[in-house]
Amino acid sequence: MKSPEVYQSPFSGQIARNTGGVRRSSLSIASDAFIFFSGAVAALLLVWTFSTFSNPQPQTPHTHSFETPVSDPKPSVSSVSVTDDVCAVNSNGLNFRYDPPDPNFYDDPTLGYTIDTPIKNWDEKRQEWLKQHPSFASGSEQRVVMVTGSQSGPCKNPIGDHLLLRFYKNKADYCRIHGYDIFYNNVLLHPQMHTFWAKIPAVKAAMLAHPESEWIWWVDSDAAFTDMDFKIPLQRYKNHNFVVHGWPKLVYEKKSWTSLNAGVFLIRNSQWALDFMDVWAGMGPQTPSYEKWGEILRETCKDKAFPESDDQTGLVYLLLKEKEKWGDKIYVEGEYYFEGYWLEIVETLDNITAIYNNIERKVRSLRRRHGEKVSESYAAQWEPYLKDAGYGKFSWRRPFITHFTGCQPCSGKHNQMYSGQSCWDAMQKVLNFADNQVLRNYGFVHRDLLDSASVSPLPFDYPA
Repeated sequence: MKSPEVYQSPFSGQIARNTGGVRRSSLSIASDAFIFFSGAVAALLLVWTFSTFSNPQPQTPHTHSFETPVSDPKPSVSSVSVTDDVCAVNSNGLNFRYDPPDPNFYDDPTLGYTIDTPIKNWDEKRQEWLKQHPSFASGSEQRVVMVTGSQSGPCKNPIGDHLLLRFYKNKADYCRIHGYDIFYNNVLLHPQMHTFWAKIPAVKAAMLAHPESEWIWWVDSDAAFTDMDFKIPLQRYKNHNFVVHGWPKLVYEKKSWTSLNAGVFLIRNSQWALDFMDVWAGMGPQTPSYEKWGEILRETCKDKAFPESDDQTGLVYLLLKEKEKWGDKIYVEGEYYFEGYWLEIVETLDNITAIYNNIERKVRSLRRRHGEKVSESYAAQWEPYLKDAGYGKFSWRRPFITHFTGCQPCSGKHNQMYSGQSCWDAMQKVLNFADNQVLRNYGFVHRDLLDSASVSPLPFDYPA
């Protein structure tokens, strides 16, 4: 795991830094009219969002398509035992074998991982643990653990499990390249906190399991990294504890439940976060006030189309009603694709690939072969050539995260605005676009983004 940022954030000096609560971009991604239209479209899409933590029954196989299956190979597992003490300290200087006998919060029988067990003085507990484990103390401010997951049973969509595997591979690739840990959870850590609420218990458990990490990064199972070079500009959020993609104008003026998207968020491993999640989870299905909260949230956000209390509208409610308590530490990010709607991204990928290839043809250093472990240094070399690319919609920079809101790869259901085939084709294209960035360091590429199975070896000095 890498500790500090290897290269300076591409946002340094390019995107205005703001101070205070929820942020309004100085470089708007789109006009207010477009933003409002996007929110309205997102509302239609999110109504179709179903649980990725449900327990569906498997379907009978058919032929291969978005609604049909692929075969599942038998796993092969080998076991290796390592006893040599030379492995105790890894290449980043982290000692994975040193855990002193001195008591810490793990020895407290009253401390619990469950969402219904409040925790106090967590900041002090974390700092004490870091003092006991000095190899983890250095660089802890930049350390990130990604948390994601899916349901415990097989997908109803016969190719859903294959798609979830590919989405997971995409996240694992990204984390490996940047030295992040990843926790994939596929069980309900609270039996009543299903659907979108399942993420909160998982995030809390990850905080306690990873006191060495400053940030916990939740990423929905149907979100894919489409820029393997880009790193979250953590310095940008140094005065904040929670980062979510959204549009402040829609939060405060329109009071729309689609003014942000809670499918991807970054939260600081802190007492503030634990207190915030206690309040947030208090609107969930495990509480006796769940139905009441559904009424309150619909009354607050008039465009909310369904009666149940959900995490996303709950987050909007806390920004609106408890802004002084929470808002100053929440950053609503709208200046880059912290997560982006797939339908506006997928048709831009061919053009983006062509532009990147044209730049590489002119710059030998950008196309030099290199090992995956030093990819970040080559990502830094790209920044001077991307300074005019912009961020977000209408940019020709690779979009950071593409989110398949409304497609539901596991259930196979999808918004009626488009077909299941369009979801399937778009997922293949996006995942292969991202995979090409990974495969390149292994000497191969998908020539056709709609052909996931075929790759070709890359010639030397590609794409000269």
